[in-house]
Order: sequence, then C-alpha cells, then structure tokens
Amino acid sequence: MDPRTGLPVVGMVGAGQLARMTHQAAIALGQSLRVLAASPDDGAALVAADVVVGDYRSLDDLRAFASGCYVVTFDHEHVPGPHLKALAADGVLVRPDAAALIHAQDKAVMRARLTELGIPCPAWGDLSETDLVTFGAAVGWPLVLKAARGGYDGKGVWVVSSPEQAAPIIASGTALIGEARVPIARELAAVVARSPYGQAAAWPVVETVQRDGICVEVLAPAPGLPPARVNEAQALALRIAGELGVVGVLAVELFETTSGELLVNELAMRPHNSGHWTIEGARTSQFEQHLRAVLDYPLGTTTPTAPAVVMANVLAGPDDVKPASVDERVHHCMARWPDVKIHLYGKGFRKGRKVGHVTALGSDMAEVRERASAAADYLANGEGA
Repeated sequence: MDPRTGLPVVGMVGAGQLARMTHQAAIALGQSLRVLAASPDDGAALVAADVVVGDYRSLDDLRAFASGCYVVTFDHEHVPGPHLKALAADGVLVRPDAAALIHAQDKAVMRARLTELGIPCPAWGDLSETDLVTFGAAVGWPLVLKAARGGYDGKGVWVVSSPEQAAPIIASGTALIGEARVPIARELAAVVARSPYGQAAAWPVVETVQRDGICVEVLAPAPGLPPARVNEAQALALRIAGELGVVGVLAVELFETTSGELLVNELAMRPHNSGHWTIEGARTSQFEQHLRAVLDYPLGTTTPTAPAVVMANVLAGPDDVKPASVDERVHHCMARWPDVKIHLYGKGFRKGRKVGHVTALGSDMAEVRERASAAADYLANGEGA
C-alpha cells in the first residue's frame, strides 16, 4: 500500500502511451501508478511521479520495480514468461499471469489453444512443424506469414504468393506461422474486461479501419452490425477471457469475412488502440476498467455516452514538410473543432509514427467520422483546417 494514500500501488511494466493514459485514469481513482520505463523520456515517464527506469528483460530490474507494488500489469506483452513466473514465485501478483499472457505473446500457442477450444480462426499451421509447400497446397496461395512473436502494427506480417517469395522470410530464421488469406469484408474488435473474481464486462463491438497494416480509425459501434452478430462477437471475447484466465482488458481482433463469418485474428491482454474511444465515449474507459480489474474492484458500466463515437489516430506526416509547430496545430485544431478531444502521447513527430489520437462524438456516424478524420489529419500534417 502507498503509505501516503492507504491505497494499493499498481505497477505497469512499460511507459508508452498506454501507461500514460492508464496513469490519467489512476489519478481519478486515487491510485499511485508506478511505471517501469526504458527511458526518462518515455510517454508515461514524462507525466507520472513514480517512475523506475529499467529493462523489462532483466529479472533483477523487474524484481526491484515490483517491490512495494500490490499488483504488476503491462502496457506491452514482451516481458519474458520465465521472468513473470519468477515474480509470481516471489509472491508478486502478476495480472494477467504468464499462463494467460503467453497467448498474446506467441501466435502459435494462441492459435493452438483457440483451435482446441473450437473458436473460429483462419486455417493455420505452425511452420516449425508444417512444411510451407504442403501448407500452401492445403489452403491455397497467396497465404499470410506471421512472426510467431513480436509483430505489431503490420510488422512481422507478410502476404506471399509462392514458396519462392516466402523463401527469404523462411531463411531469416524467424519463427513463423502460416495462415490462409481469408476474404475480409472488414475488421472488428471486441474489447472486454475480466476480474479475478470472475466479473466480466464488454464494450460495444467496434469497426477498426486499417491502412498499411496500421489502425487509422475506430468506429463505435461498428456500423450496420446486426445485434445477433454483436452478441456473437462479445460472447466470443468473454469466452476467450474466461478460458484463458485473463485478468484485465482483453482485445479480440476479428475478421468479418465476406460470407459473414467471424474469425479471431489477434489477442491483446492490455488496453488496446481499439478501445481508446472509451475515454470520452463510454461511462467507464478501458484504462479505468483495467485498473479496476487487476485490483479486483467491481467493474464499471460500459454504456456509450453517444450514439456514434470515432477515434482517429494521429500519424505524423512527412519529415520533409515544414508545417506549423505542434503547439500551433493544437491551437488551431481546438479552434476549428472545439468538441473534438485531443490526446497527444508526448512523442516526437516522425513520419508514420502514432503520436496521438482524437475522439469525436455525435449522432450521425458519417458526420462524426468526417470531423475526427479532419482533426487528426490537421494535427498530423498542419494542413487542411
């Protein structure tokens, strides 16, 4: 417990934008969020009072960080599993624990477990055990190769049309899984939370809009998604959370195929980009809910605050353009769109880098989407307002 407040200390490994926004939620709850930062310049380290600089790959650093924490959680999934087991053996509460988190760390483990549970996924194969040519003949070319560990935002994903095109990727030594390339109508996300007590909550299912493998927009709720399909996606995510023993927020990324089938694409066991809209768009944000869950507090209601909510990521524009300063862009964005909420992550602007997001609310999805997109584009490029 924090002797100053009498409240439990939550430790979050990682100090990026997810930790930064979790810190904001912690303030309102009176919590003292401790972050393990790689650098004092990390986004959360710039704003949090309780910062430990260390390496999440070092067990000694993790142990020093966890000392005095009631519970340890994460803003990324990269902490080695044996380290998490060692912390648990030391008596540290780790949520989600290593047994759950491995399913977000290793795509082969995740696919194998979901297949065992009968949860729909693209046809897949572990290419350390399955011959690529045999797999390609079974599912058809082109197919998708994915790094089993460490991929994100389109990195570690390759669409290949032949064994010859796949050869350099195979030769790199990267552990890979192969997946059938499915006909995608759109991508959805079902974000839920689960506590150790077993209480669970789900937000509306959202549509995520991707560009070059990076999410650029989230539309809440997913336009035109029938209630039966919403229930199906939420039930799927809640079942996965329960079966895998997830504690905290779980984001289940889904493909909606052209035939109307829902297939699980990825899992994230932490606050997720597809849930950023909940800060203004739901009665309980994903960041507050994650804290409630890992502390085993009662979960909050997920009711939306508006009929239509759009989150648009701010992806920094070209380096060779000299737009207005960030401060000027914020000033003019607020003047042009006073109802749009701006979230910047304390990052330097570099082409293609996710440096923030904006959220717009309203009653007409098309109009709300237009406002959010225009505001995000102006913040990114300094033009168009």
